[in-house]
Amino acid sequence: MTTIASSSPARRAVVLLSGGLDSMVCAALARESGFSVLALTVDYGQRHRVELAAARRIAADLADQHIVLPMDLTAFGGSALTGDGEVPKDGVGEGIPVTYVPARNTIFLSLALGWAEAAGARDLYVGVNALDYSGYPDCRPEFVAAFESLANLATKAGVEGEPFTIHAPLQQMTKADIAREAARLGLDAGISHSCYDPGALGGACGECDACRLRAKGFEDAGLPDPTHYAQP
Repeated sequence: MTTIASSSPARRAVVLLSGGLDSMVCAALARESGFSVLALTVDYGQRHRVELAAARRIAADLADQHIVLPMDLTAFGGSALTGDGEVPKDGVGEGIPVTYVPARNTIFLSLALGWAEAAGARDLYVGVNALDYSGYPDCRPEFVAAFESLANLATKAGVEGEPFTIHAPLQQMTKADIAREAARLGLDAGISHSCYDPGALGGACGECDACRLRAKGFEDAGLPDPTHYAQP
């Protein structure tokens, strides 16, 4: 378990917390930087619903407040993660995979921005990564910079001179770097969940992109992977 000290509640940051390793490290980095963590988890109808339980475990350790917000994106479809088709199991390939959820990070950051403005927070944290990832367009640095500009154009706080900052501290990290950072922060990586297609009991499949990237990250970092995979 982490031993990061609690911060002053007067300095708040909204952190998007999915339940995965990346968002866990992101929340811990926000806390280490002195922020009181307002963790936002979106229940969007994802097939890997076990990640919601992981988010609650992480939030209990790292967050000062946690909201699990229901938003059923299965009504839109367009992604294997919301029920349209199978999750690929043949390795990370070229192009944007079918696990891409249309505009997911734009939607999630918009929700985080709304909570941040209401709560008086001017900092948002998102665990996107542009190096070891599955090719999602809303994980790129250009997207993060563009959303920060939008946040300061579209809000009362931004217009009145209280600008928002979007923090993406994992942006240029490899999965191995992220695994090492989890160890440095004293986090229990075993309570996080990354698999896109878990089994009936919630275990990681070991074959989807998320499992492959996670396993490779721990291996490259020379650290034990606490995850039990159905297929090594």
